[in-house]
Amino acid sequence: MKGRNSVSIVNEIKCARCDRKYSGVRSRCPYCGARRIGRGKYTEDSDNAKGKMMISVLILAVFTVAAGILLFTTPVDADANDPGDSLALSNPDEDIDTVHSLQPTPTPQPTPTPELEEPPLMDITSLTVTFGGRPLGESFTEPRGKEIGLQLAFEPVGITLADDFNVEWSSSDTDVFDVVETIVGMEGRYGATVTIIGSSGNATLTVTVTNNGKELSWSCTVFARG
Repeated sequence: MKGRNSVSIVNEIKCARCDRKYSGVRSRCPYCGARRIGRGKYTEDSDNAKGKMMISVLILAVFTVAAGILLFTTPVDADANDPGDSLALSNPDEDIDTVHSLQPTPTPQPTPTPELEEPPLMDITSLTVTFGGRPLGESFTEPRGKEIGLQLAFEPVGITLADDFNVEWSSSDTDVFDVVETIVGMEGRYGATVTIIGSSGNATLTVTVTNNGKELSWSCTVFARG
């Protein structure tokens, strides 16, 4: 039998007839059959116990609801707790690309200009002196004071001239005629101007060409007349 200070879920009441206690859920006394009248002797204490129990249940419910709200409303940092970040492995292909991007770009080198080969030097095979577009013969006669423009041509055409190339015109007797080297035309052809000095006599006109260490000469006789 429970002590007086213990708290039971169902309150007990005391029968007014036989003075025995029975469960408050009964409407009659199980011992004498007397009908329950009023609240019974311990109804006030029972009501206080019920009130305290209800307050405890309400407080517990409030704490439960508050805990649930905190649990479902607190944000969770998924990125901070993601174990994949700490266990991620580097991609070998990305590492290779990174190394390539860090390497210095080679400076393009200019393409060397190929050196043009100079054609081989050739010897001059023949000389020709012309006057008025016609070749001069072995001799010609001109009056005193006459100036004659001559042009020099040599073969083969288009020959490469050496560094020692030289043309020299000469008169064997300047009292008969004088000769001065000139450049003829826009093409820079080699020529000379012959001036008759004397009124009689004759002298030899000679032109000598030096190329590639070799000489070639041409000559004719000039007659002066008064």
